Amino acid sequence: MKFLSWWILLGGCVGATVNAGDWAQFGQAWSRNMASPERGLPGEFDPATGRNVKWSAELGGDGHGTPVVAGGRVYIGTNNEHPRDPAHVGDRGVMLCLDEATGKLLWQLVVPKQEEDIYMDWPKTGMSSPVTVEGERVYVVDNRGALLCLDARGMANGNDGPFLTEGAYYTPRGTNAPATPHQVGPLDADILWKFDLKNDPAVGIWPHDAIHCSPLILGQHLYLNSGNGVDNTHKVIRRPQAPSLVVVDKRTGQLLAVDAEGMGADTFHCTWSSPAFGRVDGRDTIVFAGGNGILYGFDPLPADTQAGKGLVLKLKKRWQFRFDPTATTDDPHPYLNNRAMGPANIYGMPVVLDGRVYATGGGDWFWGKNAAWLKCFQPAGTGDLGTNAVVWSYDLGRHTMATPALDPAEGLVFSTDSQRVLHCTDAKTGAVVWTHELAGEIWASALVADGKVYVGTRRGDFWIFAASREKKVLQRVELGAPTSATAVAANGTLYVASARRLFALQVNRQ
Repeated sequence: MKFLSWWILLGGCVGATVNAGDWAQFGQAWSRNMASPERGLPGEFDPATGRNVKWSAELGGDGHGTPVVAGGRVYIGTNNEHPRDPAHVGDRGVMLCLDEATGKLLWQLVVPKQEEDIYMDWPKTGMSSPVTVEGERVYVVDNRGALLCLDARGMANGNDGPFLTEGAYYTPRGTNAPATPHQVGPLDADILWKFDLKNDPAVGIWPHDAIHCSPLILGQHLYLNSGNGVDNTHKVIRRPQAPSLVVVDKRTGQLLAVDAEGMGADTFHCTWSSPAFGRVDGRDTIVFAGGNGILYGFDPLPADTQAGKGLVLKLKKRWQFRFDPTATTDDPHPYLNNRAMGPANIYGMPVVLDGRVYATGGGDWFWGKNAAWLKCFQPAGTGDLGTNAVVWSYDLGRHTMATPALDPAEGLVFSTDSQRVLHCTDAKTGAVVWTHELAGEIWASALVADGKVYVGTRRGDFWIFAASREKKVLQRVELGAPTSATAVAANGTLYVASARRLFALQVNRQ
């Protein structure tokens, strides 16, 4: 109740004006836990026969978006291999807005690729960042490195400002520029405001591969990872001075604050982990995992902080925790492709519950050493926390991209790794409860909901387990395409996305 009261005083919360059963951002509320309170979800389904399939919608061909469900709409990032509007053809980043009841397309955000370097916006990757929804506003970081605030109704209620140049923004540039600019139509997204992480002089990131950001709303403020990373050599940080954590005003898109920790210079690959929030050591804390393998605890901005005249504040750091104390602390890039030693990296988000932080990380999946862990630590005090903060540490297989999924009712943590294994561990002690090999690479996190664990693989199969101390496989089903997306649950429905199709699943009542 203290936490809830504090947040009411702060001025609002994520999903304050959306349905109670919505999944309005990536992860559960502020904690980022991959768990849902939904009930009555299917323990099996069959895409071939339609069993327990409410509807399905075609996506692109190789997308990596995770769905978000809010206000009667489903949002998911994909690519443009199956154009839905003849006015938008060719490789694009796409974010679809679908009707929650039917899966019908309501509108779409279609953004041209970045032109400078394919390593900034990898071909056919599409738009990877999950949206965050609050009321009638949709916040997303697109494939060009811009934080956009969109109207949840699209162009259905007109082109609302202050941003009114959608046609120019949706028009390819450079060698792909058409003779005439795009004419905005009823299927296009309505941008309310735009903040350019790549070109703003106070941020100025160098994106890599595909930007993956999930904005966190605290009162009037948006907190997000910047997406700064290496260039096409994988050995150089072109923008070492760029911040890794950014705060903007959710009403206007004006920049408010950045971190001052210099994470960019030590980032091994890219800044892909989004911030979490919780009460840690008796204080409200932004918990953020940098691309340098270090977790930080920052004080949130005061609730009344507004944009000044060109003044950008510096976030106040309270503590930092080196996830891998054996990781190298000097220039990380000479260790490229060194599978024995080198720096740490964290892809998934930290989860903050009951004063503890749960996180996975280790050697970089593509370029780093073969070592990864699931760790629970309890911050106390300030400065460098050291190993004394560690409550427990559990070895994962080689690498991991997962955000942990905690089931408080059963006292269990579920996490995945690159050795194709789903791990079930005890939340208090970190002791292994059971493991299971899934037969395919796992880029997604597991979801815990309704006494079940849901997880998909890049091989194209989807698994359902009982969320219990006894291992029980409920189903393994073929999706027909790889999946990078984490399953989500909202309003009595389970959403499962492969690279090519989104399934809305409900238990058939007839």
